Order: sequence, then C-alpha cells, then structure tokens
Amino acid sequence: MTSELPKEVVDKILQLVEAAKNTGSVRKGTNEATKAIERGVAKLVVIAEDVEPKEIVMHLPALCEEKKTLCATVPSKVELGRAVGLDVGSAAVAVVEVGDGKDLFKEVSAKLAKPE
Repeated sequence: MTSELPKEVVDKILQLVEAAKNTGSVRKGTNEATKAIERGVAKLVVIAEDVEPKEIVMHLPALCEEKKTLCATVPSKVELGRAVGLDVGSAAVAVVEVGDGKDLFKEVSAKLAKPE
C-alpha cells in the first residue's frame, strides 16, 4: 500500500483535507471513512502509510476501487491528523464535501486518475 506520490501532490492532498475540514465536511478515522465509502458519500479517501498494524486500513483501497472512490495515501498519520484538525494521528480520512477546496480537488483528482 505504498504510494510513490511526489511530495507536492501529498502536500496538495493535505491542503485539500484541511480546506474540506474548514469549509466542507470530512469523516475522521478508519470506521467513519469505511462508512462514508460504503454509503457512497466519500469523494476522496486519504490513508496514512505508517499505520500499525496495516490490517486496520488494508480494506480501504479495495473498497474505494469497488465503489469508484478516489483513494490516496500520505506518509504520516500525524500529518493527516493535523490536516484534519486533530492533535493525534489519523489512520484514514474521508472527504465528503470539498468546500473551498474545489480547485485543489480537481488538481488532485487529475493526478490520482489512473491512465487506462
């Protein structure tokens, strides 16, 4: 589940999460992210790579693929937690409403889109 996203893309993803937290809607944590994906309301799911044990978040990429939801990974759960306004790390976050992050979302979506 390792992503080799360039740092600038990771930074944009974290900015998008922060914008969504401030002006849109996010779901924090693996359980909330899972529910958002299953209900079809998640626009983007961000998963931290440094989660131990990995089994906590292993199901998310497959679920995202099944539901055709964008999925990205960032290196640090602490950074992800900070972006979503927590003082602790977060294993996963689902962006439900992008809020003011519309342009960032378009940019991130284009970078994450897999060439067929």
